Amino acid sequence: MPDRGAVSLPWRNRVDDMQISNIPFGITDWSLVPRTEHKGETGLAHWRTRQLGDIRIRMVEYTPGYRADHWCGKGHILLCLTGELHTEIEDGRCFVLRPGMSYQVADGAELHRSFTPVGATLFIVD
Repeated sequence: MPDRGAVSLPWRNRVDDMQISNIPFGITDWSLVPRTEHKGETGLAHWRTRQLGDIRIRMVEYTPGYRADHWCGKGHILLCLTGELHTEIEDGRCFVLRPGMSYQVADGAELHRSFTPVGATLFIVD
């Protein structure tokens, strides 16, 4: 039987690695996480949220016609699971995510806001 204490962790020596600490292994059944409702400028967002230390993880469902009511400066890693998400950047650029596509942005990097004509389900880490 291999010695589990001798497992090589080659990524540990990199200074630029994200640090995820003090979170034991766990499984989330998202259907059991309470859902909260958040109104947009138009439409609704339904969030299922887990807070794990400094990391917030969300499963978010936007209704068709949802448009955010604010410009966001928070950093996110966002994966589109269903539907279609349009994200505007304050400088006028717009990006469309479809299932299997993601975006990432750092805290304070670029103000952004999202809308969806058809609805969308997203997995977000921030």
